[in-house]
Order: sequence, then structure tokens, then C-alpha cells
Amino acid sequence: MLYITAELENLTNLQPKGGVDDPNFAYYFKLKCENCGEVTDKETCVILSETLPLAKKGTTNLVQKCKFCKREGTVTMIPGRGSPLTHDYSETGKHAPLMVFDCRGFEPMDFAFSSGWKAESLEGTKFDDINLDGGEFAEYDEKGECGVMISNVRSMFKVVDLSKKNL
Repeated sequence: MLYITAELENLTNLQPKGGVDDPNFAYYFKLKCENCGEVTDKETCVILSETLPLAKKGTTNLVQKCKFCKREGTVTMIPGRGSPLTHDYSETGKHAPLMVFDCRGFEPMDFAFSSGWKAESLEGTKFDDINLDGGEFAEYDEKGECGVMISNVRSMFKVVDLSKKNL
């Protein structure tokens, strides 16, 4: 599970532009081979709406070979388990669960924040297409007559048991 947190100033509901299960949101992160420990040089891009057939049955979002040991691995996204980062979570330093990745042969690491995010002010003003590539976002909320800001964005991947309700 990818978890995110950030300092939200006068903002709430930070999430991908199309919601937590946005079919077109690009997730960028590095992969570590579970066989030899090699980490990819560059981030890999995984998108929910882009699928590939698996050899036996079903589909996956990524099939990739380790450059070092040539072992093949897959990353399959599992929607329906994420939630936006709320102001309350931000205030208490909690991480919000964003997306589940079923990784076989690879371990995800170093999620890279990029463009395509949205949030809303505590007064209800919507901010779409937020770019967190530089790690922060600042704007002025006319309705609330105050500055809004996202800073100190952080993420972590944690192994979760999908049979449990609270992730």
C-alpha cells in the first residue's frame, strides 16, 4: 500500500485529480528486485487504465525484467482501498492510504510526487491540477481570503493484509 502525508495549510482532500482510483493518474516509483536486490535507476510509471495480459490468466499493470539478474516481475494495481489525505490526517501526522500495488518479484520504493493532484480549501474552493513535482504548492483562496499551501510531502510503502478492513 502506498501511503502519503503532507502539511496541508487551509486545505483538505489531497488526492489524484480523478479521485483515489483515477484511471489515468501516473504513479512513479523505483523498483527493487526481490531476487538480487538491484534497484532501478529511474522511476517506473504505472497507470491503472494501462494493462497487460499475464501468461497464465488475468491482467497486470506492469511486467518488467531486472536489468541485473533478468528475473521478471509484475506490479498489479488494486483500486478501491484508498482515501484522500484530509486536513485532520495532516494535522495529526497520519498517512492516508492511496493505492494498493500487488508486487511479484519487485518491492516498490521512493514514490515520486508529480503533477495531476487536486485538493480543496477548508472553505470549499477547488484546486485542480496541482503539481507536487517540486514538493510543494502555494496559492491564494479568494473565497476563504487566505493562503493555501501543501508542503513537506512524504510517502511510504507498507505491506498490508487485504483481508483486513482498516489499512
